[in-house]
Amino acid sequence: MRKIILLLTCLFGISVFSQIKVLKNETLVEIGKDNSVGLYKKQDKFTINYQDLNTANLNTFRSFSFLNLNGDVEGLYKLITDGFIDTPIGNITLELPNDIIELHYEKNYGQPTVQFIQFINKNRKYVGKSQFLNKKQIDKIFGKSTGKSSLYDRPATVNNVHTVKPATTSTATTTAAAAPAPASGTKTKKSKK
Repeated sequence: MRKIILLLTCLFGISVFSQIKVLKNETLVEIGKDNSVGLYKKQDKFTINYQDLNTANLNTFRSFSFLNLNGDVEGLYKLITDGFIDTPIGNITLELPNDIIELHYEKNYGQPTVQFIQFINKNRKYVGKSQFLNKKQIDKIFGKSTGKSSLYDRPATVNNVHTVKPATTSTATTTAAAAPAPASGTKTKKSKK
């Protein structure tokens, strides 16, 4: 009877520790960022993060995401920049899978600017607002001034290091992800432990 209780105790102890599992490290690529507004890519999903100026807490950051089906990122960029040339009379409303986004155009100091207004979860009670952005800032966010706009259709990579498959130990995963691949023709030395 003691052996059975001891065996069950050991099995229960092992099952408690096996509840932790290592998640796959997916790459997040920054396409562009200006002040508190940025465009990021994770696989085929693009996310715009911004500091919400509509809240009393200035540390509130919000985001909205969409997939790049049929060149939607380039289409959004063109829609925004066309609004700088010919300012629309009202807000331009965009419906995303989870949110409603309005592009609000205004002239600040004689310069056309745009503001993202987000109705969170398609509910008009919960509103987030970005800062006003001019054409130069939009170009920087969408990676036009830095050349990162070429990443719209490419798979996400960071510094030419592709996503590493999870290893059995956590130390192997961190060293493989942190160290770049050696140049061809060179040998790497293994450290002795």
